[in-house]
Amino acid sequence: MNAKANKNQVTCIEPDYYQAITEAIRKEAVKILKDETVVGVVGYLPGRRKGTASPALVTTVEEAEKLIFSPACVNNLSVYLTKAKKGVLKQGKVGIVAKGCDMRALAGLMTESQLQREDLFIIGVVCPGVYGFGVERTGTLTEANIARKCRECTVHMPEGADVAAGTHAELADLTPEEAQEMARIEAMPQAERWAFWKEHFSRCIRCMACRQVCPFCYCEQCLCDKNRPQAVESSPRPAGNMAWHLVRAMHLAGRCGGCAECERVCPMDIPLNLLNRRMAQELKELYDFEAGLTPVDKGPLNEYKENDDQSFIK
Repeated sequence: MNAKANKNQVTCIEPDYYQAITEAIRKEAVKILKDETVVGVVGYLPGRRKGTASPALVTTVEEAEKLIFSPACVNNLSVYLTKAKKGVLKQGKVGIVAKGCDMRALAGLMTESQLQREDLFIIGVVCPGVYGFGVERTGTLTEANIARKCRECTVHMPEGADVAAGTHAELADLTPEEAQEMARIEAMPQAERWAFWKEHFSRCIRCMACRQVCPFCYCEQCLCDKNRPQAVESSPRPAGNMAWHLVRAMHLAGRCGGCAECERVCPMDIPLNLLNRRMAQELKELYDFEAGLTPVDKGPLNEYKENDDQSFIK
């Protein structure tokens, strides 16, 4: 790694850093599969195209020896325990490779009784960051290609994991682009701010990719898919689009782990993570609550306290 004076901050993260994490993940995955601690490990395998990675469930030692971790490992793997691989937990204890933002999702799912900690073996990754959307994938992580969410990450260390892969390193002097954009939007007059979101939501084609990739959208049937009665119009029209995104933002308030997967998969480039972060900021200001790495008994919107702010009641 090309390091500055501060040993934890570097100008770029070279491929050898990720290779060391890869080797640690493979070693642990092979071990827990061999001794039958788990029946499978949810991790990443090389993608079909150069510089890409694909989520995978590996169940043999041979497959585990092919696991990787690189800046291309952008997916939040916790979703595979609630959707596509929903039945895997019925087979026994499962290992999962988790970045800090993924661990927030796991903690939230445990809080909501969707997962049990004793059913998981978490291989935590000391993650310096991953690639942003549509950037050049050179193998080296730099300020030019790091994801916007990673510029302000506070969970590089996977606290609460069974084992940790990697040593702490992060890019130095990163501009907090999302925080700056949030401040710019907040400074807008209310009408202009409304127009900003109205324009973004008008592009939505209601593909539901944001819902499908979100670990917290785990309902068997979404309220917004029902038509008897119909709560939200399902066609991509302005009123229905606005309702869908506002309902979803409220639904994630106090739950979102900040993985920004919804924004990554959006084909219309709607800045969904800005909305999620604004809701998280509201929860912090009103209830002093932040989504963390450990489960809690109840989220702030699931319980009442006598000292809760009630100024909104008119």
